[in-house]
Amino acid sequence: MTRSLQAVAYRRPSVLESAADGQRLGLETSRGATPSGVRDHPRFFTGFLTTPQAASAGLLAVADVAAARYYQRQLRASLDPVVTGNGDRLRFESFSGCGGVYARLDVLEAGLDGDAVGHGTTNVDVNNPLREALSRMGSTDPLHLRVGPDELAVTTLDGPVVEKKVPLPDRWLRGFAEAQVVAAGFDLRAELPAPEAVRFLRSLPRGGGRGASGGARWVVPAGRGLRPSTRAVPGAVCLPGPERLIALQRVLRHATALRVHGPAVTGDTAATASAWEVVLPGMRLTLTLSPDASRGFSGEGGVLDALTTDEAAEDAELISVLLAWEPRVDVPDLAAASGLTAERVRAALVRLGTSGRVGYDVAEAAYFHRELPYDAERVERHNPRLRSARALVAAGAVALDGAVATVTAEDGHVHRVREQAGVLSCSCLWWAKYRGGRGPCKHALAVRMVRRGVAAEQAGQTERVDGGAR
Repeated sequence: MTRSLQAVAYRRPSVLESAADGQRLGLETSRGATPSGVRDHPRFFTGFLTTPQAASAGLLAVADVAAARYYQRQLRASLDPVVTGNGDRLRFESFSGCGGVYARLDVLEAGLDGDAVGHGTTNVDVNNPLREALSRMGSTDPLHLRVGPDELAVTTLDGPVVEKKVPLPDRWLRGFAEAQVVAAGFDLRAELPAPEAVRFLRSLPRGGGRGASGGARWVVPAGRGLRPSTRAVPGAVCLPGPERLIALQRVLRHATALRVHGPAVTGDTAATASAWEVVLPGMRLTLTLSPDASRGFSGEGGVLDALTTDEAAEDAELISVLLAWEPRVDVPDLAAASGLTAERVRAALVRLGTSGRVGYDVAEAAYFHRELPYDAERVERHNPRLRSARALVAAGAVALDGAVATVTAEDGHVHRVREQAGVLSCSCLWWAKYRGGRGPCKHALAVRMVRRGVAAEQAGQTERVDGGAR
């Protein structure tokens, strides 16, 4: 697994301080992207939180996930959450160290009382003393929030005085991309009122030493609650590694509802990802779980098809110019503004997601704009299946014969790739193991690249014939 050290620098640590008008929470920001370019310490908001205890608990839950590993727990995992100002809301995001849990707290307009929310994305410092202070928040304490440096810090401090260096694995970055692709296929499957939500979440196991829970569980909506099922049935939602929802315990006493999102399933569906959204006053906390506690999002392969085409890369460049940290990225509006079809816009958004430039909000069934404060462009370069597929194409290893193609691997083995109803299957061991459940294998990717290249060449020849060239 490729890893690098990420230096995250702040002017000073984030703190929770007492003041005459209540508590003051100062969240320090690092270097990040804004509409006016990259800034060292952007400021996104100053004002009050309308439900301070719920907001404190939600922020702690996001920090819990950032510091956690739900699989192979003995390994180190700690990275400060990402904050995005979307003009009308603040989003705090994190990924678990094992890459299998994505957390996001959306503090909506109703949860904020103060200045307009700025636009941009950066890291935010959530240190251990701050966590301890937030956990002691009183029920009647007003909470003033500042995201970014205050005027005093801007005028009196010359440079960063706090720097953290954390390991940043490529699979963690790929997870951000894969999580939004997976979530875009979810629908709302169940909504539980607060008492049923609390009862259900408190009944879940807390997990063992390695964080694995012995296979996927399924739940089915039943009345106002959820009942367990031994297998997938229509309407069911997979609950893979239920102990990974432990961070939701932080906010249960503030919850007004629990919404469960997942893909459509049938009786033979294998374990799937799912999203668990706790509705809070003026905000939402969502945890998205990978299909297994031992399986991170980085290997799901949902972005691979979008990365194989030059067309998607060119479309992504065009769409990126039209993004403006909007809280909802409207596909029809982008299609109209860009002149592209809705299908090409969605493919471009997937492509932008590989560098962390868009996320997906299941609550609103919409993409949103953000810019991860990391060198996320390396995600595409370091995707092993994509690299291998391009190497096969470059080596001339793909031979097309109608709906069947043969791919001669590096070791001399010949694999047959078949296409049926637009879906490629392969005779390799990868396909036999996952049956497309983790995206296409390298052989199918290579065939897809060659087919698209041939189709583009034929289209060019037709154009020349129609234009009079022979």
